[in-house]
Amino acid sequence: MKFLFTFFVLTTSLSYAQSPFFTSENIADCNGATSINFPGNYTLQFPDSKGKVNDLEAYTTLKTVNEKNSLWCYFVAPYDGKLIIDAKIASGTVQMIAFQNEVDDLCVGLQKGTTEIKRIIDQTKSNEVSFSLNISENSLYPMELKKDQKVMFLFNTQEKGKPTLEFNLKFERTSDELSLEEKNKAQKVIDIRKSNVNPYVNIKIRDLETGNPIVANIEVNGIKKLSTLYNGSDFLFNVDKSGQIDVKCDAQGYFFADRNEAISSRSNHELTIWMERIGPGKSLRLDDIEFQSGTSSLTTGAEDKLRRLKDFLSLNSGIKIEIQGHVHSTGDNCFAAQKLSEARARRVFLFLEENGIDKNRMNAVGYGNTQPIFENPKFSYEEQANRRVEIKVM
Repeated sequence: MKFLFTFFVLTTSLSYAQSPFFTSENIADCNGATSINFPGNYTLQFPDSKGKVNDLEAYTTLKTVNEKNSLWCYFVAPYDGKLIIDAKIASGTVQMIAFQNEVDDLCVGLQKGTTEIKRIIDQTKSNEVSFSLNISENSLYPMELKKDQKVMFLFNTQEKGKPTLEFNLKFERTSDELSLEEKNKAQKVIDIRKSNVNPYVNIKIRDLETGNPIVANIEVNGIKKLSTLYNGSDFLFNVDKSGQIDVKCDAQGYFFADRNEAISSRSNHELTIWMERIGPGKSLRLDDIEFQSGTSSLTTGAEDKLRRLKDFLSLNSGIKIEIQGHVHSTGDNCFAAQKLSEARARRVFLFLEENGIDKNRMNAVGYGNTQPIFENPKFSYEEQANRRVEIKVM
């Protein structure tokens, strides 16, 4: 089974935002937590690490939780509902803590000791923990969440190596009456226009093969008034100001898809995002990760896409990938071009490994300039497209 991801990369070293607290993108640390976008069944893999940050240091009540091999993930409620989970490892024991914070950033609150502990199963002798109505030593009652509330999970095991965690998450609606927005969601159309006369943007999420609508989680950045995660197949909103919008889409059974688009407040725009279903022989081309000429450094703009890849691999721990490096240069492939392509592939490999993805699931290979997208580029953006990393899922 082979899938293809193409990453276009721009570059200098990754830099992290300045913060009074130390942060880490490792899946064994709070800031590296994997996003669970939809209820469903997932296979997560422990990284054989307790991470780079002692996230529990501020909590004297959590001294019984000895972080040895830990895994963080989070879920945001799409509506008012009840959270039911079941998590199980093949052997050994597993601990689980659920955190919430209504004021500070959740991970910052952890380092301050202000993030609230909502559920804890730390004395279990079982290989399974859950939220259910069958209360026991390793099972607590379900969590009630309001729309847009975020819950962070820490799973911890004393097992060495990289065991997998079978994680089932269910979210049952508790409100009987649907809001107008939620009724629109049920119809797959999210229309938040205040005026049908003023210019608007229409975002359509479609299956690449069939052209059929896909219900996806849609996050739009660049428009201040749109700060919520939406769920639908068609999304309409007015445009008050010209500029750039970033759209991130996630749908169960599909590879994630991101778009950056220039919009104008003087005209209507229709943007169709084509999503590719996971399956044999499928390929997905991703932008926003590019290399500067002659380097293997990554720009800050590459961070989001690398995190997206990290989350995808974390949620699909059975997937193995080949990271392929490519360069732009004229003439036959030379030693320098070959080494640079290997360095680019290795750079992505190291980011993923440093942030908790098992190195045994990845292989970095350089192809020099033997596989350009544009064999005779006429424009700088075509040369830039040849400087890339492709991720082939084996």
